[in-house]
Amino acid sequence: MTRTRTAIVVGGGIAGPVAALALRRAGIAATVHESHATTADGVGGALGVAPNGRAALGLVGLGRIGAPMRAIVLQNHKGRTITEIRQPMEFSWRAGLYRRLYDLALEQGVQIHHGHQLVDVRESATGIQAVFADGTSSEEADVLIGADGLRSTVRRLIDPQAPKPRYSGLLGFGARVDGAGLPPTGDRMYMSFGRRAFFGYQVFDDGTGVWFANLPHPYLTWEQVRQTPNEEWLRVLGEAFAEDTLPALDLLQRTTPENLITSGPLEDLPHVPHWHRGRMVLVGDAAHATSPSSGQGVSLAAESAVELARSLRDLSQPQAFAAYERARRDRVERVIAQAARTNSKKAAGPVGRVFRDALLPLFARLATSDKMAWQYDHRIPWDTPVAA
Repeated sequence: MTRTRTAIVVGGGIAGPVAALALRRAGIAATVHESHATTADGVGGALGVAPNGRAALGLVGLGRIGAPMRAIVLQNHKGRTITEIRQPMEFSWRAGLYRRLYDLALEQGVQIHHGHQLVDVRESATGIQAVFADGTSSEEADVLIGADGLRSTVRRLIDPQAPKPRYSGLLGFGARVDGAGLPPTGDRMYMSFGRRAFFGYQVFDDGTGVWFANLPHPYLTWEQVRQTPNEEWLRVLGEAFAEDTLPALDLLQRTTPENLITSGPLEDLPHVPHWHRGRMVLVGDAAHATSPSSGQGVSLAAESAVELARSLRDLSQPQAFAAYERARRDRVERVIAQAARTNSKKAAGPVGRVFRDALLPLFARLATSDKMAWQYDHRIPWDTPVAA
């Protein structure tokens, strides 16, 4: 067996550093190449990390992620509780998780290069090089891993006909509020199907809070969303929740335009036909992007990065890529499909809302903790050898 010893990781967000750390634990040297010239400090909103994601991140040396978020209280537009779903998640800001992973990678000796925008690869019988927009190329490595997100360049190099992201019909917004003006919600996040949009919030013991909204809207690119002033988006969101008996308006009024986070269109990739070709392979959103409605984006990315490293540790490169895909594809596509069904409920039209609200109790019964165990209880068996 020809052992994989070196790797080029393209993408320095969340999946890239996790992949590099997992590869290092597997005895494989990895360098990370990020297209942006600077770090992503301060970029991004709130996210949840599920138990399966915490376990995967633990395998690369990351401990506790953030504040406990152990239940979701599901409500209708009148603020009436439909059900409480026990989900042992942890709440974190993306920027905080990114910085911890970035620092951990540097501490472990991983080199991270910025301003390296991938445009092509040079593959030979002995290895692969990444070619960047400035005309430079990386040193030759055994494999190249695309952790470069929803609009992955590596995915296009593997398969020029690869599908483009699919729009859910929702735009995402959110903010941190220093003075929420509401009683603490403990370890619960409240999520509500409003008449015209979806709203979630959590208030912490120190009086700070976080909220997010999913607004049904014709497709806009992230750049187009940013062209509209935040003051206008706050006004649009206020109109969307004006008829609901929810704390949405209170939290919106306490949100300054500077604090509003515009996530842009919520998109996913339901099926990427080719995860690997030659010496190239995909992880994270590049291979299996799920919309934020799943609450599993970071967790699935971490799982896949660890599973890929484990496979490369135990098998030759072609066998490792195949084993990795077999271990991951069915699971991630099931999560993506479930999140898409959730998005369809959030983006329901006037008639669809009537049926949705009438069926909310049924939806709640189908989302009990035991029925979600297949997501949360999954663990990567790091110490078990991977079979070809």
